[in-house]
Amino acid sequence: MLAFATFAVGASAAPAETNGMRLWQPVRDEVYLQEIGRKATTSVPLTSVAVYEGKVLAGSAKGLHQLKGSELVEVSELREPVSRLVTAGGALWATTSPGLHRFQNGSWKRISAEAVSDVCEHLGEVVAAGGSRLWRVKGDALEPLTSSPSPFDITRVASFGETLYVHGEGRLTILDGDRFGARNVWNWPVEKVWDWGELPSLNTRDVLSLGSRLYIATDRGLGVLRGMSLTQLRGGQGLCYEDTTCLARGFGGDLWIGTTRGAIRHTGGQFHYFAGQRWLPDDRVNAIASSDRAVFIATDKGLGIIEYEPYTLLKKATYYERHLEEWGQKRLGLVHKLEWDGTLKEFVREAGDNDGGYSCDYLAAQAYRYAVTKDPEARREAVNSFHTVRWLEAMTGMKGFPARAVWAKGERGHQAQHGSGEAAAEWHDTKDGLFEWKGDTSSDEICAHFYAVALFLELAAQGEEIQQAKTFLSRVAGHLMEHGWQLVDLDGKPTRWGRWSPEYFSQAGEGNAARGLNALEILSFIKTAEALTGEPRFAQGYQELVKLGYPDYTLRQKCTFPPGDVLQFLDHLSFLCYPNLLKYETDPKLRSIYRRSFERSWEIERIEQVPWFSFIYGSLTGNDCEAEPAVAHLREWPLDLVLYSYQNSHRADLHPPPGYVAYSGGTRAFSPREREPMLWDNWTMKADGGSGGNDVVQPSAWLLAYWMGRYHGFIEAPRGTDPALLTVERERGLKLGAKPYAGPPRPGGF
Repeated sequence: MLAFATFAVGASAAPAETNGMRLWQPVRDEVYLQEIGRKATTSVPLTSVAVYEGKVLAGSAKGLHQLKGSELVEVSELREPVSRLVTAGGALWATTSPGLHRFQNGSWKRISAEAVSDVCEHLGEVVAAGGSRLWRVKGDALEPLTSSPSPFDITRVASFGETLYVHGEGRLTILDGDRFGARNVWNWPVEKVWDWGELPSLNTRDVLSLGSRLYIATDRGLGVLRGMSLTQLRGGQGLCYEDTTCLARGFGGDLWIGTTRGAIRHTGGQFHYFAGQRWLPDDRVNAIASSDRAVFIATDKGLGIIEYEPYTLLKKATYYERHLEEWGQKRLGLVHKLEWDGTLKEFVREAGDNDGGYSCDYLAAQAYRYAVTKDPEARREAVNSFHTVRWLEAMTGMKGFPARAVWAKGERGHQAQHGSGEAAAEWHDTKDGLFEWKGDTSSDEICAHFYAVALFLELAAQGEEIQQAKTFLSRVAGHLMEHGWQLVDLDGKPTRWGRWSPEYFSQAGEGNAARGLNALEILSFIKTAEALTGEPRFAQGYQELVKLGYPDYTLRQKCTFPPGDVLQFLDHLSFLCYPNLLKYETDPKLRSIYRRSFERSWEIERIEQVPWFSFIYGSLTGNDCEAEPAVAHLREWPLDLVLYSYQNSHRADLHPPPGYVAYSGGTRAFSPREREPMLWDNWTMKADGGSGGNDVVQPSAWLLAYWMGRYHGFIEAPRGTDPALLTVERERGLKLGAKPYAGPPRPGGF
């Protein structure tokens, strides 16, 4: 049943048609388990892994290894090639070629020289299998369990439903035991132990008994035996990749699946995919084991270690604030992506195309944070970022023309040498000669500045900052009006992506295709300036745009065809503009047009389940806005913000989820754990990408979505009071990324 309640205190005025009601439920910031990945690499493939008495042990052709810290150290007592490690009957068992070894009471003991393939615990006994034979462990030796061989070579044994299941390649049967009182008469029934269904493939690799199900790993997915019915778990049912290699029980009773292209966790009806550099030394998974709060994944190049730590989203927000400081991602009131410098052998800050625009994410985040918490630190950060936005406009010497980025002469870092399209970067000296500023400013910056400065003015500005914010908006909007709805650079010409004029819209090709989004942008800019400055010229300018037919252009601002015109990063620009336009427009006819435009854009966008988009839609309409998936997206961001390469195009689950349509390409959205953390101009449906570990993204977009969610009530505050679940240690004295900025400070007055 839909729940109806009033908007959260502090939210924007509710749309008239909802009468202050909402059709979404707030999501509690409950404690969840945050994945933290690390690796222990080896020079030899790992065949097996187990956790016993708190120790993590892995097998290889060189013998047994123990995990100590992030290194695998040889265990001198067992230097034979290890093929399998199993915990059963209170002991750790290692199968070698040939031989079975047991670790118990602090020491290793060889139990048998037989070629053993598997060990399991069944009805209080430890059973071993090898070739076509079964044994029970009796004291320090093996004793035959059957008087007759199995009908095939045994690779795995599993105790399931008080019955011993025996597996061979492509085959599964049961050991029926003594019957009718006749001793040592063992019955091997027909191999098919189910009445309904078939295996996905006869190329079977492993079996696992887990609760009411027996799972069978094959190269085409899993067979799932429940009762005497065999079903298949494949891509159509959500299995990420079908070429499975091994199975293991997780710490919460969940299922872990190894594949030739990564590991999969099946929990709560969902599949979590772990592959690529972020999680694994190599994607081929040979074995998996778990401890109380960690999973260990054996691959050909070492162990992938995924630890699970209790977190709340509030704690994660604090973690990311610390990340910005410790990784040196702040400079001159801006936040930065880091890039790897191959010569310096370190991460450095990039002064790039959209520093001013991307830093507005942080400005908006801190404005929301201050509105929610009244924390003075949040206001200090917001004010600092705001003054830098003002400085970007002042440094160019052109009224209302903001720079893309700023570079201190001689500083340590990367100064972007690329500009719009194929053009070279346009860097110009500031008047004081200490800095350079990047020109050819695009609509990206203008959209971000109007969005963030309007929020700062509404939520955090005090004293003279109020007039400073209004003046900034007036100068930029005035520049656009005075230059014929264009952003005009030092050369007296409009910038490559700063054109909103009727002449530009009438151009065949680019201008005509851009007019839907660009009309939305300029309408939003001028309406915002009109509402927040009160200057009559902006009301006149807005009416001029209306007479030119700009509102109608917005109806289909999002291009979905042809494929070459679909640019998903432009969705970010449109959602920067909708909030102000819908907040400040009161004319019913114009609102009708803008709402239809917004609803169309949201229907295209909602399949991505990106929290910032979702919360904008819900806050402006009161409608259902995918709040639960949006909060899950925030939880699934990795703590490690390095942008590793990722691949998903090989997966078996590439289809839109029920209830969604991929209007503008792709098949489905991918979790941040399966691709990378991102700014909100990225595309969650991009299957492959990344930078090979050479970039570190700033977490400002995450912080914006989180604090926006808190402000509008989509995310409730945590209910507990345990500091360990609400925050992280802030002052650790660590310098993990780029070295501290050592250039000249921002000029006085800013």
